[in-house]
Amino acid sequence: MKSVKSFLAAPLAVYIRNRIKKQTLTAVEDQLHLLQQLLRDAQHTIFGKAHHFRDIAHYQEYREAVPIRDYEAFKPYIEKIKSGTQNVLWKGQPLYFAKTSGTTSGVKYIPISKDSIHNHIDTARNALLCYIAETGNHQLADGKMIFLSGSPALERVGGIPTGRLSGIVNHHVPRYLRTNQLPSFETNCIEDWETKLDKIVQETINQPMTLISGIPPWMQMYFDRLQAVSGKKIKELFPHLTLIVHGGVNFEPYRRKLMDSLGAPVDTLETYPASEGFLAFQDQLQEEGLLLNTHSGIFFEFVPADEIFQPNPTRLHLGEVRTGVNYAILITSNAGLWAYNLGDTVRFVSLNPYRLVVTGRVSHFISAFGEHVIAEEVEQSLQAVAERFQAKIVEFTVAPRVEVETGKPYHEWYIEFEQMPADLEAFAAALDQQVRNRNIYYNDLITGHILDRLHIRLVRKNGFIDYMRAIGKLGGQNKLPRLSNDRYIADALQPYLISL
Repeated sequence: MKSVKSFLAAPLAVYIRNRIKKQTLTAVEDQLHLLQQLLRDAQHTIFGKAHHFRDIAHYQEYREAVPIRDYEAFKPYIEKIKSGTQNVLWKGQPLYFAKTSGTTSGVKYIPISKDSIHNHIDTARNALLCYIAETGNHQLADGKMIFLSGSPALERVGGIPTGRLSGIVNHHVPRYLRTNQLPSFETNCIEDWETKLDKIVQETINQPMTLISGIPPWMQMYFDRLQAVSGKKIKELFPHLTLIVHGGVNFEPYRRKLMDSLGAPVDTLETYPASEGFLAFQDQLQEEGLLLNTHSGIFFEFVPADEIFQPNPTRLHLGEVRTGVNYAILITSNAGLWAYNLGDTVRFVSLNPYRLVVTGRVSHFISAFGEHVIAEEVEQSLQAVAERFQAKIVEFTVAPRVEVETGKPYHEWYIEFEQMPADLEAFAAALDQQVRNRNIYYNDLITGHILDRLHIRLVRKNGFIDYMRAIGKLGGQNKLPRLSNDRYIADALQPYLISL
């Protein structure tokens, strides 16, 4: 028998899905109209006056008036907000600061305004409702749902409530879903990840779970802990579990191990949330890519990724993009971010509607020799070879080995296997060939005898977990970079290697 929640979820899901489909037909026009609205709303702010927002009538003028900025360039404005100044980047003061870590800027404080909070909350809701409309799985609303997230405990920075995005969003879970939500608020507030994980297992192991959401590596830790306690596959523990919601990192390298842990098929739904905004979500399970969130207070621009560090890179609005091109993504939003370089790279797989895949980070690539190998290339290569050799990967990262005593430099892959390939040498050769097939510059360096074939270093069991624990980044929303252009992570992993 349907509960009231599932009864109401079905028609609401169809309504929201149909509205989103209708919006995709006018995405470009609506994006350009949104930019004008954002400029009008912020014309009296400190930033708006400095950049003459009231005189900007067209996108081309916006491009000329507002340069691309990363967080470091926005920092002086953030400091003004923290000192108590009003109307700096957006009207009034931010409702929250989302606290996140940056590779060069240390801790970052991303403003979330009264206007932009709806982007985070409503988009998460819309992603689930589109799934319900497509599958008819409205019973999802009847069971328990777990969100593996950061602590909802907030501090104050400059008088503004501040915390991890996932913790902030926790305060805005609709009241009608509060009874479905796990873990408890008290457990969610535990800072130590492993202590928190033990409590989450205790609170959920006997519950009728229907949905589990989180970053894949930490979801796997949760599954491992459940199996260690119960001796059962996850679907045996949670027979009503029908949906895994994931985002933050590419799911594919983790898919095989997660599905092994589950023991039976479960739908997966990908989302693209960031502290700066909820950018895209998977609106149809059988279609490649994520639907760009064009009607939620964010105006998007795209820069060919190989131009992003040039003085005057090409900037494109949504109507000017093409499929198959790797773009750095810029956002202008009602949180007060203007031509903000998010640091992510994306590639469109469809322009009707606008769907994309996340290909990596502008700072996470290897180009020590001019090859510019990106995350998408290494992840797809490893996945293909692992399937061929029936290997199971727990985690991996790649770094250049520039200085060598003998021979040529090479790319060094640090891999933790759950199941080793029978022939590691053949595995490495096949993996190298896969990367060569995907990256012409890397192939040229190999065939030109500039680089040696890639080398694999074996990381011991739980080596990556122990490394993340050692640097204080175990759990929550912390992610291990797939690629580095230096050897900081590679050198730090040396104590966690298996000697051959």
